[in-house]
Amino acid sequence: MRERSNIRGGLCAAALQLCTFLCASAATAQEWTTSFVDIHQGSPLSDQARDLGNGGYELQGGSWVSFSRWYHANWVDMHVDLLTQITPDTGILWGFGTGEQAEKYRIEPSLKLGFLTQTHPNPNSTLSLSVTSIIGGNLSEKPCMADYGDLGTYSVNCRLAAGETAPEETLKYLVNARPENMHLWLNYRLTF
Repeated sequence: MRERSNIRGGLCAAALQLCTFLCASAATAQEWTTSFVDIHQGSPLSDQARDLGNGGYELQGGSWVSFSRWYHANWVDMHVDLLTQITPDTGILWGFGTGEQAEKYRIEPSLKLGFLTQTHPNPNSTLSLSVTSIIGGNLSEKPCMADYGDLGTYSVNCRLAAGETAPEETLKYLVNARPENMHLWLNYRLTF
């Protein structure tokens, strides 16, 4: 686990150094412009969190407890992606995600950093490369406190509290997920 975070930290540091170098070398070449690339709500982690709200269980007294109220967020994670053009063929991709939260889960806010460059092998073609990394944006599910009468009160996975699994064993099934945090795109376009 520690090695992985060092690798990510090293990649972020290298990307920051590259961006700093490009910014310094291009600062006098042109005035920078920033453009919206994309704005959208939702993500695979938002969908996964909503799916956790499917189902429910019946209490000993016969009343139904639906998971949907615990996994319903009033705000869905919004992502904004931007491109700051440094040279005619080079830019910095950046953006953010707002995160989202409900009673029993949380998606952290996120930051996107990346780099885009293109070249023209001939007048009718473009070869482009982009690399982006996501920092943050993790999904974590929260436990419940369940009263098992004579057996005591336990911290449990809300969705598994009424099952046959021992209360303390349910915690290992809490969802902790990360977004896809590294993307590499290579694109070749030929116009004729």
